[in-house]
Amino acid sequence: MKKTILLLTTFTFSLLAFCQGNTVKQEVSKFEGLANKPPMGWNSWNTFETNIDEKLVKETADIMVASGMKSAGYTYIVLDDGWMTKERDSNGDLVPDPVKFPSGMKALVDYVHSKGLKFGLYNCAGTKTCAGYPGTRGYEYQDARFYANLNIDFLKYDWCNTEGINAKEAYATMSNALKKAGKPIVFSLCEWGDNQPWNWGKPIGNLWRISGDINPCFDCENNHGTWSSWGFMKIIEMRKDIRKFSGPDHWNDFDMMEVGNGMTFEEDKAHFAMWSMMASPLIAGNDFRKMSKETLSILTNKELIAVNQDKLGIQGFKYLDDDQLEVWVKPLSDGNWAITFLNRSEAVKKVVFDWSKHVIKDTDFNLEFNTTATVFKINDLWKNKAVGTTNTIFKSELASHDVITLKLTKVK
Repeated sequence: MKKTILLLTTFTFSLLAFCQGNTVKQEVSKFEGLANKPPMGWNSWNTFETNIDEKLVKETADIMVASGMKSAGYTYIVLDDGWMTKERDSNGDLVPDPVKFPSGMKALVDYVHSKGLKFGLYNCAGTKTCAGYPGTRGYEYQDARFYANLNIDFLKYDWCNTEGINAKEAYATMSNALKKAGKPIVFSLCEWGDNQPWNWGKPIGNLWRISGDINPCFDCENNHGTWSSWGFMKIIEMRKDIRKFSGPDHWNDFDMMEVGNGMTFEEDKAHFAMWSMMASPLIAGNDFRKMSKETLSILTNKELIAVNQDKLGIQGFKYLDDDQLEVWVKPLSDGNWAITFLNRSEAVKKVVFDWSKHVIKDTDFNLEFNTTATVFKINDLWKNKAVGTTNTIFKSELASHDVITLKLTKVK
């Protein structure tokens, strides 16, 4: 008997040691095909943080429809952190804040759906959200059923208060929970890139954040002590080399946009153009109720949106940097290309680009842009007009922090 107990004890300790040293592999399968193009919509955090309520959501939904944003492709309204009370109920369920949402969350979801839009919510893989509300750790399957019963369409899942948790396993667990609940929900992994989700996220989520939070500036770092937020060009430079991991239904997410949140008109243009070139989700983060005509014109530029939403789904790359005048290139479907000239400097730059001298190779996707073999007609996507063909040298002037974005279409 003692020998049997000893053997069982030895086996138990061996099993514990194995489990502690090896992550148990989960079979995971997300809802496929929910985001074959980068998702487009609006998120509350950049402007409002936790100061959200049903009036804001309804007004935002109404403006999305009336302003033309819905027809331009913006679909999702996502409520970020702060939509719930600080405690779960006696059954362990999340509780939408009855002060902020007096009509109830289900009624609000129904209102958004009645406008032909989709609805998203936020939570976190840790014990608490980033703002201190109840997190999902230990409640994954219960919360997934809660979201399914609300009939939401999108879940942003953050990474605060996750000490001791394995990121891949945590996100896989929530992905499995959503699948088990049965309601197709776009799963947005907001892991900040710390654990390189592009290496493991494809079967788990439809998109994944690749950096810390964005800041409304061109090329700055805002140091908060234990973490930093970044200007949009800082984020692009940080993650420009992981493009091969992104594509239809598995996108590199460069964060919510700051267009309309205090940068110059030229910087807003550059921001939107680069998010379009990078095939990032286009999630606006400004206050639509105070949106200027200039901001709306940027966000609803259908030619730039078409570059972002191109069915090929390839993220662009930097081809050239000539004294802070950069050339970024994005392959498009049907053998076409988008090219953005970006002025990183503080001075006006002259753009002189002889197409015949540039054979551009995309080594990640084995594609080539070569105007000696094919002639392309050129459209300026900000001016919305034809500007010749690649038989002629392209010349222009470019203001500080501004962009020129061209679509090059093969001449048949």
